[in-house]
Amino acid sequence: MVKVFFNNSCNICRAEINHYKKHSDNSVEWIDVTTNEEAQKITSKSYKELLRRMHVIQDGRVIDGAESFLIIWKNVPKYNFLYKIFKIKPLFFILNIFYEIAAYFLFIKNKHLLKNEKNFYYFIKRNFYQ
Repeated sequence: MVKVFFNNSCNICRAEINHYKKHSDNSVEWIDVTTNEEAQKITSKSYKELLRRMHVIQDGRVIDGAESFLIIWKNVPKYNFLYKIFKIKPLFFILNIFYEIAAYFLFIKNKHLLKNEKNFYYFIKRNFYQ
């Protein structure tokens, strides 16, 4: 099974992932990192790293960035053609550049979540783990 870790509070990220969800089967598990402290433990990534880039776990390996899209596309039949196109090295290089630019601006747009991280975890621990 492939596990995809994404920022559900980002409107663009959520829309794209929801689209992939509609076309995927049970071989992909979609995990929102914004409300899931366990995601940090599973991936060994910080909250900031999880917000900054999309992550995928496949065969026990944590993969991030543009390569995570290759894995999603490979596992969503409707988008398998994108996997076949962008796994070609020069095209993957272009995809990676585009992804890094887009991910940077989306992270800046959603950076306020880092300020709320401590408040969120404090609220959860205070109200549910007494």
